[in-house]
Amino acid sequence: MINVTRLNGVKYFINPHQIEYIELNPDTTLIMLSGKRLVVLEDYPTIFDRIVKYRQLIGCLKNEE
Repeated sequence: MINVTRLNGVKYFINPHQIEYIELNPDTTLIMLSGKRLVVLEDYPTIFDRIVKYRQLIGCLKNEE
């Protein structure tokens, strides 16, 4: 799970494997596989780094090298 902050300051933990894609318009918007849209304070590079660290933690990247 990675942590994200909604625009109202509430912190959430989400499963990054459930992110379908990310929009930058201008706020960072995570579009989930369920269709739910989460607008977050973090910028794209921060989200990307958190996803990479999470995948390293659970050992996913070893299978992708």
